[in-house]
Amino acid sequence: MSSSTAIVTEPAALAELGARLAGEPLLGLDTEFMRERTYRAELCFVQIGSGREHCCVDPLATGSLQPLAAPLGATGTVKVLHAARQDLEVLQPSVGPVRNVFDTQVAAALAGFAAQVGYGELTQRVLGVTLPKAQTRTDWSRRPLSAEQIAYALDDVRYLLPLREALLERLDRLGRCAWLAEELAPLSEPAAPEADPERAWLRVKGLQGLDRGRTALARALAAWRERRAIEKNRPRGWILDDVALREIVLRVPRDRAALAAIPQMPEGVVRHCGDELLAIIEAAPIEHPPPPLRSRERPDPALTSLVKKLAATNQAVASELGLSPEVLATRRELEQLARGDPPPSLRRGWRSEVIGKRLLAAL
Repeated sequence: MSSSTAIVTEPAALAELGARLAGEPLLGLDTEFMRERTYRAELCFVQIGSGREHCCVDPLATGSLQPLAAPLGATGTVKVLHAARQDLEVLQPSVGPVRNVFDTQVAAALAGFAAQVGYGELTQRVLGVTLPKAQTRTDWSRRPLSAEQIAYALDDVRYLLPLREALLERLDRLGRCAWLAEELAPLSEPAAPEADPERAWLRVKGLQGLDRGRTALARALAAWRERRAIEKNRPRGWILDDVALREIVLRVPRDRAALAAIPQMPEGVVRHCGDELLAIIEAAPIEHPPPPLRSRERPDPALTSLVKKLAATNQAVASELGLSPEVLATRRELEQLARGDPPPSLRRGWRSEVIGKRLLAAL
């Protein structure tokens, strides 16, 4: 199929494609999207490949992607993606949940590659195919697309099915196909809804060690920012960036002049949202003046030593298995375990047998 005919732009052609894909045992799938200017990712391009054809769908031209809902949601068809989570999240509003997902990045990690190995590196190392990189910074929302951009997009699905076959062979030799099935199962579950604004403050770094009033203020400011970002469909950092939010929490400005005096505070935010921000500050249960910040707690030497011991055990087991250590247990999971709160990933399934029990014994 030439690049000029590899793009589906008409609803009728999309309906024909959906019918052709129905019943296919394997489909390679990828998306191109933009989220630099919006809160929600903007789906710009969908690439699909089967054993018989590879093509791109332009959702900016076709509008609805409903004809793809049946083949992508069919449990009898394996959908092969690389680093699938964001693609699945972006596709769900248009086609619903994508079922029976095979993630080549997940499979590669269990086969001994780096935990976050890229598609280009994987195709080169497994298939001996070197992919061009010239279009990695393409703005996929702009039209028309060049022949080079279309060819680049098609390459993103062209090698997914051969990669799956090669990785399954490796995992079968290693006896890890059951591990893979366990890892892939959550990918076929519907993506989570939009973030809860009341929990948005947990994503903001540098808010540890706050007094009670400032903690309440941080929660309220982050929730306000999240709701406004959702309403305006703009990145949360465009509403108020993390640095400015932290400075408000630390300084607790009580008037517009104090708010504007924060070096990181954009004039436009003070002009358009100053009254809202001051009302949020006023409503927070902060003493007048606010109490001094509690100093950050020093790391517990015993806890630090225990995490180091667990990490050494994790590293040793990973080396035995030829895996990256974070495939078995991340640093955060080791810290949870050291605090006496074993994460579910280490308490059940293949990780419990391979590493979880050994880490518990190391305690």
